[in-house]
Amino acid sequence: MSSKSESKLAGQYFDAAIDLLQRVRDEESGTIAEAGTLLADAVASGGRLFAFGAGHSSLAAQDVVYRAGGLALMNLLAVPGVVGVDVMPATLGSALERVDGLAGAVLDSSPARPGDVLVIISLSGRNSLPVEMAMNARALGLKVIGVTSVAYATETRSRHVSGTFLKDHCDLVVDSKIAVGDAELSLDGVDAPFGPASGVVTNALMQAMTASAVEQLTSRGIQPPLLRSGNVDGGHDWNGRVFQEYGDRIFYRR
Repeated sequence: MSSKSESKLAGQYFDAAIDLLQRVRDEESGTIAEAGTLLADAVASGGRLFAFGAGHSSLAAQDVVYRAGGLALMNLLAVPGVVGVDVMPATLGSALERVDGLAGAVLDSSPARPGDVLVIISLSGRNSLPVEMAMNARALGLKVIGVTSVAYATETRSRHVSGTFLKDHCDLVVDSKIAVGDAELSLDGVDAPFGPASGVVTNALMQAMTASAVEQLTSRGIQPPLLRSGNVDGGHDWNGRVFQEYGDRIFYRR
C-alpha cells in the first residue's frame, strides 16, 4: 500500500490504543498481579472462576470463556438480555442494566459459591446491574475483581440508588484508564467523537490477568488447567482430559 492510500486516522487510532495499553501496563501492573493471585488462589483451593459484563463489556468476559490458551475454569455469568447486542431492540440491553434486583436473582440461581472469584467488567461502572452484581457477590462470599474506568466515578453520576459505582464494591479494582465517552478520535466536520478503545484494552487486561494467574500457579507447582486450540493436532484430546478432570468446576456446555 502506498503512503497516499494510508489512512491518517487509522494510524492515530492504533497510536491511541498502543498508548493506552502501555499506560495500563505501567500503571496497573501491581493490580494485574493481585488479580492473578486471586484467580490462582481460587484454582488452587478448588474454587471456580466467573466473568460478567453487560453490553459490549460482555465481549471481554466471553473472550476468556472456553478459550484456547485460557483457563478452563473461567465461566460466563450470563444475564439474559444483556450479553452482547443480540437482543431486539439493542437498546433493551442498556435498559436492563438499570433494572434493580436483576443481579441478585441471577446470582441466587447461579452455581457461584463462597470462595469463587467473579470478574465484573463495566466500562462506566455506574449502572445498577454491575453495582448490584458486585454487592450481592461479596455478600455471598465471592471475591470480586472489577475491571472499569475509574474516571467515570469522578466525571459522571451513578445510576444506582446508593450513588456508588462498581469500584466501590470490589475486593480489587483494575482501572482500564479509558476516558469518559470511550472515543479516541475526532475530525473537523464530524459532530461526534469516534474510535472506542475500551474493547482492545479490556480484552488485553483480561488476558494479562490470566497470564499472571498461570505464572503464579506454576510457581506453586500447580499445573494450570489450560485449554488448547481445537484446530491443532491433539487439541480435542487435551481439552477432553481437562474437562474430565475439572468437570465439576466448569458450567458451560462442552
